[in-house]
Amino acid sequence: MSTKKPAAPKSALAGTDTLDRSNTNAKLDSLEKFRSDASEQALRTNQGVKVADNQNTLKGGARGPSLLEDFIMREKITHFDHERIPERIVHARGTGAHGYFQAYETHSVLTKAGFLQDPLQKTPVFVRFSTVQGPRGSGDTVRDVRGFAVKFFTDEGNFDLVGNNMPVFFIQDAIKFPDFVHAVKPEPHNEIPTGGSAHDTFWDFVSLVPESAHMVMWTMSDRAIPKSLRTMQGFGVHTFRMINAEGKARFVKFHWRPAAGTCSLVWDEAQKLAGKDTDFHRRDLWESIEMGDYPEWELGVQVIEEENEHAFDFDLLDPTKIIPEEVVPITPLGKMVLNRNPDNFFAETEQVAFCPGHIVPGIDFSNDPLLQGRLFSYTDTQISRLGGPNFHEIPINRPVSPFHNGQRDAQHRTTIDKGRASYEPNSIDSGWPKETPPAAQNGGFETYPERIDAAKIRQRSESFADHFSQARLFFHSMSKHEQEHIIAAYSFELGKVEREFIRARQVNEILANIDLELAKRVAQNLGLPVPKAGTVEVRKTSLDHSPALSQANLLSGDIKTRKVAILAANGVDGAAVDAMKKALMAEGAHAKLLGPTSAPVTTADGKALPVDASMEGLPSVAFDAVFVPGGAASIKALSTDGVALHYLLEAYKHLKAIALHGEAKQLLDVLRLEADAGLIVGTDAKLFKAFFAAIGQHRVWEREPKAKAVPA
Repeated sequence: MSTKKPAAPKSALAGTDTLDRSNTNAKLDSLEKFRSDASEQALRTNQGVKVADNQNTLKGGARGPSLLEDFIMREKITHFDHERIPERIVHARGTGAHGYFQAYETHSVLTKAGFLQDPLQKTPVFVRFSTVQGPRGSGDTVRDVRGFAVKFFTDEGNFDLVGNNMPVFFIQDAIKFPDFVHAVKPEPHNEIPTGGSAHDTFWDFVSLVPESAHMVMWTMSDRAIPKSLRTMQGFGVHTFRMINAEGKARFVKFHWRPAAGTCSLVWDEAQKLAGKDTDFHRRDLWESIEMGDYPEWELGVQVIEEENEHAFDFDLLDPTKIIPEEVVPITPLGKMVLNRNPDNFFAETEQVAFCPGHIVPGIDFSNDPLLQGRLFSYTDTQISRLGGPNFHEIPINRPVSPFHNGQRDAQHRTTIDKGRASYEPNSIDSGWPKETPPAAQNGGFETYPERIDAAKIRQRSESFADHFSQARLFFHSMSKHEQEHIIAAYSFELGKVEREFIRARQVNEILANIDLELAKRVAQNLGLPVPKAGTVEVRKTSLDHSPALSQANLLSGDIKTRKVAILAANGVDGAAVDAMKKALMAEGAHAKLLGPTSAPVTTADGKALPVDASMEGLPSVAFDAVFVPGGAASIKALSTDGVALHYLLEAYKHLKAIALHGEAKQLLDVLRLEADAGLIVGTDAKLFKAFFAAIGQHRVWEREPKAKAVPA
């Protein structure tokens, strides 16, 4: 047998030795030349052209449309769109569902869009919800913006309303979108953190870009940790136009309002769910539809007459601004119901392709510079992700209306086109397909003839210069507990930032211009000097408060679809369990019976009672409330069960409603807790009524200061 050692595998530097150092160094140099250090270097395009303005897209006038000839913006966004394959660069983590949209009445005064004319017509829709920052494998409950994209399959073609669960965005101009996403994504040297924004690059960027202040305030609020996808509002973000059959145009902002009310998780709960059930939101949506609890939203618009475009103390074209509902109320248009889960996640949810440029007659764009860039970017991205320009032929993207044109061939073409002419006009195929004049019945799309007379410039309109007034309005509109959560969120996120100068800049140059008390509290939590004043004069607005911004005012008023855990052990009062289940069912809520294990428990009268799961298998963070029925033996067992006691303490800490029936009152002493508006004891119907009222309030907010001291 040979004892000769096998040869080592060859590498790029194999075969070098001490006598061949020069050759080694040459090879190393050839590898190093691909490294790039941008220190003290001018900003240039990929073709080596120095960039004079990297902040603004080239536009026809400060408030005019973005121009296609802007090669700097196109190069930058094209590169950005193709950076990752095949996962979405942003909004990679998502889930979807089918449903329908139905108008309440004819909206012909507002728009000629066909799907908004007939209240008897149901327009099919597909909706995709998503987080923004994390990859496909990240958690559902991280602090992040949520995408809210709706594809309407109308008789006139597909209309995509591609928005978020927040009505504003971080930047004003699309040319900054690659910069923002690069900053919010995991840091490039270690790919950390996944799915979160508590890191230096994000806070470095937003502290240097004051226009982000309003959106950052939203993301530091409870809006960034929604209770479920079913309890999220949705917004079109941008200002659009609606045009009626007479050619009359109006500006509009799109709003989705959930029938289940708008509410959120608490931060500790969100973090625990990210570990205990990464799929919490997608599971909730799936199970709700399977059970027949179909999620429902109302679509509405804020309508602004063209002559009132400049009547506000902000610019309608600025995507970092809202129109307060107290200034312009929402006009309801119709409802959307999601009633069917996808048959195949990849084929539908993963391959669905949205684009803000997918519109129908009666809907048109504004000159919002962020929207203008998105019109280019989304189609460009789909070409990269879905293998070419034929992504509209994938079943989930295919319109219900026919489509005929001279576009043929390319990758993944599935339509077999007949005829010899692939151009227009033609006489070979009798001229078909032909244009449809806008004036004809069911006419072709006609762009709104907005007059433009301006110089080509790279400039931000002065009307976009106010960055803090609406962030201040948002903070001042929050309830006391919501303000405390925002302070805690800034403190937590900035506490993860390694560089103190970034923390200080965010506090002194951003937060101090929003609210000095906010800046003071965050500075104290970070061990920074407290700012005495802001750095700029903030524009005064017509409103000091907007009640419509606070989730405390956006609850549904009922407990439909809420989930209640019933804790039981051997000897439980079976009649109390049965009564609670029936009462919850009558309210449209759901109950699950949980035992010490997955084995059935025995009632006080000797009957076997099957359980839905063990307490460890379905933790308290999966429920909205907890009910403990009486039964002396059951309560004695639960009193010495560490899992059961932790279950109740955790629910208490997360401010959830807890009802203790009969002998379960003894648990107050064991847990060293006091009854409150949401920790209720009793034996009769009053217990049920008070319990349901507490669930309907979502959380017991007055308990929060006390609950912080409770270990769980």
